[in-house]
Amino acid sequence: MSIVITGNPGVGKHTITEKIAEKMRLSIIDINTVAKESGLFEKNDDTNDIDVKELEEILKQKISEKNIIVGHLAPYVLRKNQIKIMIVLRRSPYDLISVYKDRNYSDEKCKENAGSEILGIIAHDSINKFQEKVFEINVTEKTISEVTEQVMQVISQKDKNDQVDWLELVKKNKDLGKFFVD
Repeated sequence: MSIVITGNPGVGKHTITEKIAEKMRLSIIDINTVAKESGLFEKNDDTNDIDVKELEEILKQKISEKNIIVGHLAPYVLRKNQIKIMIVLRRSPYDLISVYKDRNYSDEKCKENAGSEILGIIAHDSINKFQEKVFEINVTEKTISEVTEQVMQVISQKDKNDQVDWLELVKKNKDLGKFFVD
């Protein structure tokens, strides 16, 4: 069973995965790379669509106990019996907007991804499918080493779940229109 790092684009999944893989001497399975190498990406306007059922079958053959798996699609292409623990990295939507702008995402794609973080879609879908194996970590205003240490603590069962709720913050700031397409 593998360790999984997931979350919305821009939360630091790949950076943290590389640090954890190095510390634990694990090989990385990048779900997006597997999908690309398998020819599963289908361009559709501003997004790439993927056949998740086919990707799930391909990943089944690649997963072992010596892996750490990374990707925002993890909750949709993995099964509960394949994973030991799933860590969902969460980041303030206010921070994510600037990350997306730096990546030259369209305004619509910025709002779509930040809105997904606000609503906690990946966290919700992960918890719904993997229950007690899921832990959220709020990476906002933390250094890479702080997040890496917290992930290591969660893996070793010495740290607990962060409670993340961006919706309350955004509502309090009266910023719903800033993040959601009208």
